Amino acid sequence: MPFTDRKTLETEVCRRRTFAIISHPDAGKTTLTEKLLLLGGAIRLAGSVKAKKSKKFATSDWMELEKQRGISVSTSVMNFEYVGFACNLLDTPGHQDFSEDTYRTLAAADAAIMLIDGAKGVEPQTIKLFEVCKLRQIPIFTFVNKMDRDARDPFELMAEIEDVLGIQTYPMTWPVSSGTRFKGVVEREGRSLHYFEGRNTTTETRAEIVPLSNTARISEIVPDDVWQEAMEGLEMIETAGNAFHEDDFRRGKISPVFFGSAMTNFGVRAFLEKFLAMCPGPAPKGGSAGPIEPLDANFSGFVFKIQANMDPKHRDRIAFLRIVSGCYEPGSMVNHSRLGREIKLTQPQQFFAQERSGAEQAFAGDIVGIYDPGLFAIGDSLTEGRKFEFEGIPQFAPEHFAVVRTNSALKRKQLLKGLVQLCQEGTVQMFVDETRAASDPVLAAVGVLQFDVLLFRLQNEYNVDCQLDTLPFRFARWTNADEEQIQDAKDKGDVTVVRDMQGNPLFLFKSDFAIRYFEENFPKVPLFRSNANMHGNMMKSAAAFFAD
Repeated sequence: MPFTDRKTLETEVCRRRTFAIISHPDAGKTTLTEKLLLLGGAIRLAGSVKAKKSKKFATSDWMELEKQRGISVSTSVMNFEYVGFACNLLDTPGHQDFSEDTYRTLAAADAAIMLIDGAKGVEPQTIKLFEVCKLRQIPIFTFVNKMDRDARDPFELMAEIEDVLGIQTYPMTWPVSSGTRFKGVVEREGRSLHYFEGRNTTTETRAEIVPLSNTARISEIVPDDVWQEAMEGLEMIETAGNAFHEDDFRRGKISPVFFGSAMTNFGVRAFLEKFLAMCPGPAPKGGSAGPIEPLDANFSGFVFKIQANMDPKHRDRIAFLRIVSGCYEPGSMVNHSRLGREIKLTQPQQFFAQERSGAEQAFAGDIVGIYDPGLFAIGDSLTEGRKFEFEGIPQFAPEHFAVVRTNSALKRKQLLKGLVQLCQEGTVQMFVDETRAASDPVLAAVGVLQFDVLLFRLQNEYNVDCQLDTLPFRFARWTNADEEQIQDAKDKGDVTVVRDMQGNPLFLFKSDFAIRYFEENFPKVPLFRSNANMHGNMMKSAAAFFAD
């Protein structure tokens, strides 16, 4: 039934903030996540991605492999409250080999925090992730991190952001030097200095807020030359900097910029409070029935991530759902668009990385988990009332290919079960070469570290030791050609034809030359870099590919 308490719906939706954090590896993304959780009261002691000896790890890095390597390889979802806002924070992997997970996550976010290393500036993976945000035209906040270390000139950093990323910048705070001379940040709107002393990395170091008019106190705590330099820079920004327009900000054309240090809590609270005030609430999402508004009383949502074995004791699967409209209430009957039938909603789970708790209700903007008995796939739409589908989440063309085998015949069934589950959640992609044995699916990945994660999880979660045999292919291209055209290309061309888990056909190529040769000789056979253009013909369950 539609949610009928209109006032409650409006109140709850308006206080939702759903956002992702993106950055190049080692820019401090997971550390910033920890400090936001610390400020929100969700944790009392921030972990460290480097603290292996003391057995402290970042809260969001819950997977055993993440703890061992000190990197994020999977998006973590964390729900927490801060001064009346209900926050849904998505901590994404920074390494380019796991960019597919980040792409899927951004489909569920209403805004993004782009983290920049103050010494390194804009880095390659930042550029790639920024382009995805830009295509979606979502608001982008910039946090220039590691100002407690020697950093580049802030004007130089902002110029690089504008030149390389093509987005204007508007500093909301301004740094007072960097490195050992770093004394805090000036908050422009409040005309105050947020002064920091001490370098506590595990609990918050509270700032002393000094009005700019209190020159006597400022002269006591900041050297005159440092303060003069900061004030000269601030004056230049205020007289010659970009003007801030709300419409440009909401369309992702201008980015509010904040300076600070996540590791030592410099500028983080000032950033969080301004961020939540400026960050837009839940946005409409397009679908086959047109844009769906968050205040629509009918529930709707889509699955953007599936995670198996979050709880090693139960070996369960959780589908992560972004609620687009209305209210999620356990026990409601909704339409599962892909399966074409109604299903009953289970109790939604709210998340704090690996930990979870039940919730009686969840509203548009929330990220919740649903127990998945095998019904869900990434991109599935769940709707109440009207039957429609949201815009799909495409798979991207992989560049690395392999087959995985085990020497133990007794472990074959476990291997296939693990492959199906891990591929359904997007750890790697899985294709079937109909000329091969059904037990030897072709595995594909955007980055080679995805294979490392696969092998580790097969051993750690399914108790299967495997070996990886790489294949000579470098490119995959989907096609919507008819079966006769595909067979003709297969017979006459040097290509391998496989099917993805939805039964869509792909061609595998060994080189750029092979693709060009194919396009010249088979001009009527279209090739696509993603499956976004496919219509899911020949839908099959993954298990059907591996029938005993």
